[in-house]
Amino acid sequence: MNIKYLAIAMIAAMATMLGTSSCSSDDDEPVAPVAAQVADSYWGKEVIVVDNEESSNETKTYVIAKATDTSVDMTVPEWGMGMMTIPSFTVKNIPLAKSGNTITGKLASYSGTMTNAKGEEKAFVVSNVTLMFSEKTVVATYSLKYGNMPFLMTTTFSGNRK
Repeated sequence: MNIKYLAIAMIAAMATMLGTSSCSSDDDEPVAPVAAQVADSYWGKEVIVVDNEESSNETKTYVIAKATDTSVDMTVPEWGMGMMTIPSFTVKNIPLAKSGNTITGKLASYSGTMTNAKGEEKAFVVSNVTLMFSEKTVVATYSLKYGNMPFLMTTTFSGNRK
């Protein structure tokens, strides 16, 4: 009888071990780096305010490119007309963070130079950059100080992946 009880106890112990083992795969597909999740072209409305007046309200395309696994570069399209055109420029290395399904980016300041329509180098400073990605959309806000212009240009862009 002892052998019978021992066999039953062993079967019960094996069943318990097998029953509590995880059946899910530890080989889940890897999650793409946060920058790769948002890198794309976005098409939508760009509103530019200068000295508290709306200066431009146009449909534009912004390009968000992966710089590193956790940062992106944002290329802003040109705007204006003729000699008053502000050339396209890129804000580099905007750090990203993810919380749930939302990815955000913040950068206090970025400076660089761009070449205008006359071929002149102009300094620019972009400040208070904020990006918010959700699903297939982005909202970007920033302020731009271009060359010797006396006013900041505050921009809000809302777009969808192309």
